Amino acid sequence: MKKKMVSAVLCAAMLTTILAGCGGGEAAPAATEPAAEAPAAEEAPAAEEAPAAEEPAAEAEAPAASEGGRVIGYTCMDGTNPFFVALEGAIREVVESHGDTLVSMDPANDSNTQIDQIEDLISRDIDLIFVNPVDADGIIPALDMLKDADIPMFGFDTQVGDMSYLVSYAGSDNYNAGYVCGKDLAEKCPDGGDILVLDSPTMQSVTDRTNGFLAALEESGVTFNIAGQQDAQGNQQLGNEKATDLLTASPDVVAIFGGNDPTALGAYAAADAAGVTPMIYGVDGSPDVKALLKDTIMEGTGAQSPISIGKTIAETAYQWLDGETVEEFIPIETFLITADNVDEFGTDGWQ
Repeated sequence: MKKKMVSAVLCAAMLTTILAGCGGGEAAPAATEPAAEAPAAEEAPAAEEAPAAEEPAAEAEAPAASEGGRVIGYTCMDGTNPFFVALEGAIREVVESHGDTLVSMDPANDSNTQIDQIEDLISRDIDLIFVNPVDADGIIPALDMLKDADIPMFGFDTQVGDMSYLVSYAGSDNYNAGYVCGKDLAEKCPDGGDILVLDSPTMQSVTDRTNGFLAALEESGVTFNIAGQQDAQGNQQLGNEKATDLLTASPDVVAIFGGNDPTALGAYAAADAAGVTPMIYGVDGSPDVKALLKDTIMEGTGAQSPISIGKTIAETAYQWLDGETVEEFIPIETFLITADNVDEFGTDGWQ
């Protein structure tokens, strides 16, 4: 068991994430667009028309570039989460390299707001959209509106309730991201014990991670008992509140699993305040969590790469627009980062 970090270090490590993390700071503007104007129509590359006989039906419907470049929509569950900040930046880089404009929306983890914002994007005549749902099933009405408007949809990070709406999806192997955490815990705690789980049932990615974590514990043969399981909504502040309540009732737990790194950081602060030392696991591989792995009770993070996810789905969208056949599902590798290998990935940025 690692030593608990002193409060002064905790405050320093947590301040940035609390301000910028999932639901922990000011909501991002409803829509953001780059200040520079999109290139003139003559500067946009001309799309080559594929032969009719060779072009799949779905590809034939790809929209042509509009005057001044395409307008591309983007929506994610929480634009203030550092993971999505990095991911949006990767998509934006690809979009702007094609002379197009990315219009980003932040529903701040509210499903109804996300639907309203998607309706607004439709009114802006977007040419396609990158979609990450607040609620996998709750977003379906918005997907219906996009489908009626003939706007192609490309998903990332979290699956929607009906994947047939999407042209393509790129996301982490979330089940494995949780699984590697559970496997590590079982190896380090062979006597088992009580644990806490902070999940988020409306977020398919977090549900997959939680399922993977619990499956690894069950397969290990080590006996673990879930002393408490609460919906933290992927939010650091709520994760802190839920963990504080659960630790009051069960202070002797051996571990806490958070469905993402912001949740794990909230649990970390709660454990520090309570003076207890459970091993804490998260999922993301965020710089803030990586910085805590060597000398604190933060034990591990099932790492993913928001930069790889964003770049992959954006490049896939442009391949499709160019008439190429694309994969419907593109998995992105996940792996465990602990004190033993964190130096390989660094703590000053995302992997």
